[in-house]
Amino acid sequence: MIVVFATPEDVEASFYEAIARADLAALMSVWADDEEIVCIHPTGQRLTGATAIRDSWRGIFANNPRLTVRLSRAVRWSGMLLAVHNVVETLYIGDERKPHGPMLATNVFQRGAGGWRLLAHHSSTAADRDVGETSNAGGSDGRAPRTLH
Repeated sequence: MIVVFATPEDVEASFYEAIARADLAALMSVWADDEEIVCIHPTGQRLTGATAIRDSWRGIFANNPRLTVRLSRAVRWSGMLLAVHNVVETLYIGDERKPHGPMLATNVFQRGAGGWRLLAHHSSTAADRDVGETSNAGGSDGRAPRTLH
């Protein structure tokens, strides 16, 4: 059965729910039917194509069958055929209460004849724990301005 996702948000929710259930079939069902889909894990590994992505997630689930990812601080851009979400991910492994992260993730979605699908997922470790809390301009919090690039 092919699931039709009506919105990018539906795809994103299904992606992270599949991770929490370690459901490889559900995780792969959210991806676009395109040979150039891309997944970049926090380790920096760039995976292109469904086979490489599936094999990578199979290994992740084999080593960590219980992963929960909490999203926060979403920034979203949406168009008729393409949507981009930038989120902060906090990862919980198994029964651990201590969070891992934060990580920054960008999810790119494409709208096609079969609804919305995930085209790219890029997750990387954040530079500091206050990610998203400050801007690069000096503020009233007393911190010095930061230059990002």
